[in-house]
Amino acid sequence: QVQVVESGGGLVQPGGSLRLSCAASGSIFTIERATWHRQAPGNQRELVAGITYGGSTNYADSVKGRFIISRDNAKNMVYLQMNSLKPEDTAVYYCNLDGYTMEGPMFASWGQGTQVTVSS
Repeated sequence: QVQVVESGGGLVQPGGSLRLSCAASGSIFTIERATWHRQAPGNQRELVAGITYGGSTNYADSVKGRFIISRDNAKNMVYLQMNSLKPEDTAVYYCNLDGYTMEGPMFASWGQGTQVTVSS
């Protein structure tokens, strides 16, 4: 069983920054791919950013140049640095991790989400 916990959300003014963290624990061998998603009220959950084990990244067009996804493989941690935040970035942010357990089978786990509110 792999557990995923996000943290770092909060209230920030437009133009501000936040750093989200995603901590994984449990019987983890490798985290192959990590993604951040977000869901605003009334909207579908959308992919924000992704990163592979080797460090290749991809971003939604709406956050390119403002958000940076990174990871620490040794600590099983994933981060999302969010800069130049806009009110439309307001959402619950979720971390999703795909990988392999120590026992062999793959896992795909979601965290419970962390609220990000951008408002003056």
